[in-house]
Amino acid sequence: MGVRRTVARWVVWVLTGLCGVLATGRGSAGALNEAPGAVATVHPLASAAGLAALARGGNAVDATIAAALTLGVVDGHNSGIGGGCLLLARLADGSVVAIDGRETAPARASRDMFIRNGRADPALSRTGALAVGVPGALAAYEYAAARYGKLPLADHLRAAADLAERGFALDRHYAARLAETAKDLARFPEARAVFLRPDGRPRRAGELLRQPDLARTYRAIAEHGVGWFYRGPFAEATAGWMRAYGGLLTREDFARYEVKLREPLRSRYRGFEIIGFPPPSSGGVHVAQILNILEHFDLKAMGPNSADFVHVSAEAMKLAFADRAHWLGDSDFTPVPRGLVSREYGADLAARIHLDRATPVPGHGTPPRAGEELFGKHTTHFSAADKDGVWVACTATINTSFGAKVVVPGTGVVLNNQMDDFVAQPGASNYFGLAGAAANAVAPGKRPLSSMSPTLVLEQGRPELSVGAAGGPTIISQAVLAIVRRIDFGMSVQAALKVPRFHHQWRPDELRVERGWSAAVLRELRNRGHKVVRGGSLGATQAVATGPNGRGFVAVRDPRVE
Repeated sequence: MGVRRTVARWVVWVLTGLCGVLATGRGSAGALNEAPGAVATVHPLASAAGLAALARGGNAVDATIAAALTLGVVDGHNSGIGGGCLLLARLADGSVVAIDGRETAPARASRDMFIRNGRADPALSRTGALAVGVPGALAAYEYAAARYGKLPLADHLRAAADLAERGFALDRHYAARLAETAKDLARFPEARAVFLRPDGRPRRAGELLRQPDLARTYRAIAEHGVGWFYRGPFAEATAGWMRAYGGLLTREDFARYEVKLREPLRSRYRGFEIIGFPPPSSGGVHVAQILNILEHFDLKAMGPNSADFVHVSAEAMKLAFADRAHWLGDSDFTPVPRGLVSREYGADLAARIHLDRATPVPGHGTPPRAGEELFGKHTTHFSAADKDGVWVACTATINTSFGAKVVVPGTGVVLNNQMDDFVAQPGASNYFGLAGAAANAVAPGKRPLSSMSPTLVLEQGRPELSVGAAGGPTIISQAVLAIVRRIDFGMSVQAALKVPRFHHQWRPDELRVERGWSAAVLRELRNRGHKVVRGGSLGATQAVATGPNGRGFVAVRDPRVE
């Protein structure tokens, strides 16, 4: 999510329409009931797009879509219509919808497509033609706008197109991503022409980036509908590029793409209802699973800055990620046990944790009724809530920075490298070091497993918190920590997002911690058998919560984000 991972970017309806207020997530109590809402994202131009949608009579869904399309212009190294998204919305009537706009593998994809000389070649799934899945974000935005929004999708597209044509000044974060990926971008003429200088050097912070091809693409979709993208000129242009570069995507792959409605995943934690996204997201499953384990420990008594809290939470993460590696995949293709999120299984896993030492986890567990009760077939992150009670959590991505480093000729659209989220070979890990098994193997039309974790927290049926994150597998641990620090420790949202984080994903067997933990805590964790690895930022979490006394909203941007 600056983070070179599944990246989350947020749209949050909060206190006022002032971007200066939104940057801090604060506002006056007097504005709570007067303003219809406001928008906060990582970029002021995307925030302005959401505000404009609201001013035109739109709701939280419209603001989310407007900001998403604008971020595809000003934050295109993270997300865009060449990628996918998962959108979770709690509607004004209290119902919840989960819209799956995740990418899909081409019809000609095969289990061994990234194997060369008997070994997985990671470069093939990360850069170039074979790395690309069929984009789903645009289809999801169209579906959400038509059914749950108040404004036409075309309005949002035209506004973003105007910005793409005018151009915008690159910030330091964008320029840094360009510098890191310039070598790969230079391999493809269209990407080189858009993002690099004529001499091949990356553009610098402060330079104006204009994207006239992307503007024309947005306007064409606005005029002709999303069929232009999925069944017309864009699909044909992409298919032609794929033929020239040895890719597998065809026009027929685009035409076959379908948004899927999933059943939201519901669980409980200390009296609160947790609503997450089901497979192909692993986030909803494992946020619920980790919370089910932690509910058996008195975290409040341990304290938020204690070695006990870090130890117990890391052990719970480790157990959940071991299960993720074995069981999780696209539930349309592989049996994913519902027992993973059962309270019974959470209790069983909690009993395996020793308070005085780290416990080796040789492999996955087996939840109850694993072969009987299954999930049904069926990080830029945006969180939104409006005065009518609509709350939205939407995570969008093209995967790593600039996705596959490919721009479709004449369109300005950056394509994802989401095929890297499949398991290329048993035992092989992806860009984020995640291991996997047959459940997440490549198959035609299959959606790759994701760590995206758009999450809503309800108290007595009323939305209390919307949270999500950027950072690949750390998305899951970030969401858990935000919820725990809010519920168990009673922290404000600002404090919950500011304090140092930690993460354990089973393999590699190491406890990653941000700077800021005391030497005494780290020493105690090592004494208990943890391999502690200190480093920088573990992703970026954003959240919106109800304000004091249940009035209004408080929105918080992760302080780690520029």
